[in-house]
Amino acid sequence: MAERTFGRPEALLDVPTHYCPGCHHGIIHRLVAEVIDELKVIDRTIGVASVGCSALAYDYFNVDMVQAPHGRAPAVATGVKRVHPDGVVFTYQGDGDIAAIGTAEIVHAAARGERITTIFVNNAIYGMTGGQMAPTSLVNQVTTTSPYGRKQDSAGMPIRLSEMLATLDGAKYLARVAVNNPANMAKAKAAIKKAFEIQIAGLGFSMVEVLSTCPTNWGMSAIESGTWMEKNMMPYYPLGTFRSGEEVAK
Repeated sequence: MAERTFGRPEALLDVPTHYCPGCHHGIIHRLVAEVIDELKVIDRTIGVASVGCSALAYDYFNVDMVQAPHGRAPAVATGVKRVHPDGVVFTYQGDGDIAAIGTAEIVHAAARGERITTIFVNNAIYGMTGGQMAPTSLVNQVTTTSPYGRKQDSAGMPIRLSEMLATLDGAKYLARVAVNNPANMAKAKAAIKKAFEIQIAGLGFSMVEVLSTCPTNWGMSAIESGTWMEKNMMPYYPLGTFRSGEEVAK
């Protein structure tokens, strides 16, 4: 009998998700769950889901979960971590949540060096509410609230949240990754694991930004959306590490 070498992570429930075909949320969920398993922290992990397409994350992760109001996940996670300092606390947030209504929360959590980890899924649009322009939407990107494309003179430039947080000393590990192919998935998992390790070591705030597709609201097929992300999002949101944690790990 062949030995089973691949299976569902213990930290991920065996249930179907509500995500659209071609959406990367499911892949990101699995990578987070695999890291929780490998670090053997499932019994003390607490996730905080905010509002957006990922609002039902508590139905998929096999760990304690808390539902936060829109944008407030970092504030809720701060309270959870301070009450449970030995807990491994992470937030799971989209760009419309973290870079718009929740900008103050994420900036100040990072500035204070809160010992939490944020998984930030950037698909450059508001997904759950109908495809409106987000702070991360690209210039000339067509959305339901920018039918002729985002205009720089009226809407400004898209926010590069990872680069912005990298100016704050409390942010110890910041990386931007993608899950559009197996090689990038492996790098994304390594970044997520490093972010959790930074928290477990008590070094400060950590965040991994994951570029993602939104085929439904982009009006594309899964394959088309992956190509669009590579050609349009990745040049403006380059993959890489903005804070490595090395300066505090020494």
